[in-house]
Amino acid sequence: MRDLAFDIPNDQPVLIAGPTASGKSALALEIVARGGGVIINADALQVYSGWRILTARPSAAEENQAPHHLYGHVPFTQDYSVGAWLRDVTPFLAQDRPRPVIVGGTGLYFRALVEGLAEIPATPDDIRARGNAFRQTRPLSDMIDEIDAPSCDRIDLQNPIRVQRAWEVLQSTGRGIAAWQDDTPPPLLPLQNAVPIVMNTDVDWLNTRIEKRFDQMLEGGAIEEAQSMMPHWDQELLSSKAIGAPELISYLRGDMTLAQARDAAVIASRQYAKRQRTWFRKRMSDWNPVNLPT
Repeated sequence: MRDLAFDIPNDQPVLIAGPTASGKSALALEIVARGGGVIINADALQVYSGWRILTARPSAAEENQAPHHLYGHVPFTQDYSVGAWLRDVTPFLAQDRPRPVIVGGTGLYFRALVEGLAEIPATPDDIRARGNAFRQTRPLSDMIDEIDAPSCDRIDLQNPIRVQRAWEVLQSTGRGIAAWQDDTPPPLLPLQNAVPIVMNTDVDWLNTRIEKRFDQMLEGGAIEEAQSMMPHWDQELLSSKAIGAPELISYLRGDMTLAQARDAAVIASRQYAKRQRTWFRKRMSDWNPVNLPT
């Protein structure tokens, strides 16, 4: 990480994307330590308060090493969208601000930043409720069948949240999400104006890191964190998608042993990392790859 940081210009924004547990935060700290700047979060779960340990937000020691922004700034009870993140990140892109080093694992955030984001109207509460009920009670294929073909061609059909989002857009606006995307305004930060980096990881190496990191989370207070969140638990909250949260809640309720919860969380994290790697490979082929381990 240290050697890579020395090859990055000090006067350009840096984008660091990669799967969970791939070492993105360590690279961001090295870049800021060498060339200055501030670290900006681009992870859709790390924006939330409440699940600091399970979402692997930077530690207090890491935050003392460099300025960090957009971590834990959204109440865990609230929804948060790509559009909201773009609005929040915009002030940090101003010319008179320190160089931003934007790091995270949410590909949609980066895509919106460098390609622009369609200005889709907010989903009405009644349609959101219908979408939640649809997704929970019927096969995902039924929801896919009600989405227009161009939108199906663009979204991850294995991701229930993305499928529901496309369904809701069509239901609430009468236009498919693909049609809205075709009317996208110019990006806030064109890719050619930044140094884009994507972590390209060996599968076995990353799976080992994922397992080790979750064990470290358990040792570092993840169970206690789940206990503090348990009175507020609502599986429909976006913040409840934090990997390990449903499993530890199940353990605390007596529905799983700790070993079962641990194994289920590790499997879920590996599956999530696989989806991330697939997304980055398809969508970020023009980014600078960092092959790990080196």
